[in-house]
Amino acid sequence: MEDSSFFDRMISNLRATSKYYTGYPKDLGPSRIIPFTSEREFVQLLHEGHPVAVACTIKCPFTKHFDKVLEEAAAEFYPHIKFMRVECPKYPGFCITRQRKDYPFIEIFHSPQQAASQGRVADPNITKYAVKVLPFNYDCSTYGFREFFKRHGIRYSDSE
Repeated sequence: MEDSSFFDRMISNLRATSKYYTGYPKDLGPSRIIPFTSEREFVQLLHEGHPVAVACTIKCPFTKHFDKVLEEAAAEFYPHIKFMRVECPKYPGFCITRQRKDYPFIEIFHSPQQAASQGRVADPNITKYAVKVLPFNYDCSTYGFREFFKRHGIRYSDSE
């Protein structure tokens, strides 16, 4: 009997500490994915200085798996990288401006800087910013995000 309890403890410890998918649901705690509510909130999030991974989604069978992957990645890279989900049927304006036809898709926004040329602005209280946007085209997994961040020099942990 004691062997089975030792085995159960060993397996549960392995599941809790494993960084790779083991086939069992992980306890990720509260969701770290920020729901998109407005472009103003999105801009405020960018100004916090962290890269933001934006997932533009629609409801379909594929997004169930996609949502689990996003939850796991958001928990792993929190607080260095923020993850945001945009439900495109609710906020079509934001998704249409991304000019993508394949859903779901992910883009990484980082390094906001005030634009050198403000151009013609109707309201003097409006400030234009330039943001680097990278399309995410790696494997849709926590490992894929990690490799993408390494490749593009985006800090995702304190040890980096």
